[in-house]
Amino acid sequence: MPGRGVWLPSSRTKRPFREESPVAVDRRHEAETDAERKRLRALVTRSTDDDLRRAMPGGWTVAGVLAHMGYWDARAIYWLDKWSRTGQPTPYEPENVEAVNDAAKPLCLALRPRDAAQLALRLADEADSKVSALTDTVLAKAQALESLPFNLSRATHRKEHLDELESALAAK
Repeated sequence: MPGRGVWLPSSRTKRPFREESPVAVDRRHEAETDAERKRLRALVTRSTDDDLRRAMPGGWTVAGVLAHMGYWDARAIYWLDKWSRTGQPTPYEPENVEAVNDAAKPLCLALRPRDAAQLALRLADEADSKVSALTDTVLAKAQALESLPFNLSRATHRKEHLDELESALAAK
């Protein structure tokens, strides 16, 4: 059951809607992001609960990696919601990604496998929707920054892990 017993960020947050503007922005990331989200949906749909419990390197499971992917989409959603309130993208604030991943790992692994898979899909949908809904003005401001707190192309992180997951599941 998607979301049963799992906290999910609200999808009712306000966000800027696209506006017509003379600002030229690059939205090429959207096609790649859409493709990787479809790949994620296909993997979750075809995976059995046994597949989701399958061990992965580093003490992870397929479901744990999916929850990890969802965490990073939830992080992007946090920044997108902040930007929608202020209309001003903020630059990247350095953090220790390994520490974040290691700290989140027990939480990711504690989720029921199917819940982790559904959470990853829900957060991918929400993050992609919010990136796509950025106004041209906000997107142009974000693209003008030297670095961002997350990658607008959610595909990059998903592709890395989907390649690993599909390889592990193919090795049955």
